[in-house]
Amino acid sequence: MPRLEDHCWSCSCAPSVETKHSSGAHWLASKAEEMMSIITSVLSNAYGSLHDVRTANLIRRGLVLFTVGAFLALVLNLLQIQRNVTLFPEEVMTTLFSSAWWIPPCCGTGAAVVGLLYPCLDKHLGEPHKFKREWASVMRCIAVFVGINHASVKLDFDNNVQLSLTLAALSLGLWWTFDRSRSGFGLGITTAVLATVFTQLLVYNGVYQYTSPDFLYVRSWLPCIFFSGGVTVGNIGRQLAMGGAEKPHMD
Repeated sequence: MPRLEDHCWSCSCAPSVETKHSSGAHWLASKAEEMMSIITSVLSNAYGSLHDVRTANLIRRGLVLFTVGAFLALVLNLLQIQRNVTLFPEEVMTTLFSSAWWIPPCCGTGAAVVGLLYPCLDKHLGEPHKFKREWASVMRCIAVFVGINHASVKLDFDNNVQLSLTLAALSLGLWWTFDRSRSGFGLGITTAVLATVFTQLLVYNGVYQYTSPDFLYVRSWLPCIFFSGGVTVGNIGRQLAMGGAEKPHMD
């Protein structure tokens, strides 16, 4: 009899034990599902916030590059007008700052595009640019670029070919001193070609003209100016993209 009672007792307890284990498994599954939903929601919100931050950062960098490009274009174009390098119609000369209104916006837009492309191309090529990554070097690069533009209207040579060769050497020196990257050289060449073609079209359609043109409708040294300008705004764009997150690397 004792054995039979023990057997009956064990049989009556078995369903309750299985029920407890089943309820515990369901509780753990529900908690795990709840935790996964919370984690998914947090990651989704984090990704959305990160996307918003990147978009805001991109817009901020674009606005800075646009402002710098527009300001440099306005100042350097006034310098060329004063030295009679470029000639505009009389009605244009009566506008704000004695300059064509469309030049600063066009150059600002070009500066924003080129400046944003430089860090993107570096990332695509897997070659993060860290040569002289500091604002002091960027400011020196801007000063050299302004000096090259100043030399294009101040230096007197027997012909434009000598001036063009001199400015080409100065532009390559600017790239070598402040850049030295394949992407920087390639984008600088691309910028020079596209900007020169665009300027040729403007002069051909009578928007303005150059005095003593020797390269179709423009001066032969103009591509050198565009090349050095592309390298300069590229360095600005790279520095803005860094945002001070990395320690500058001095070579």
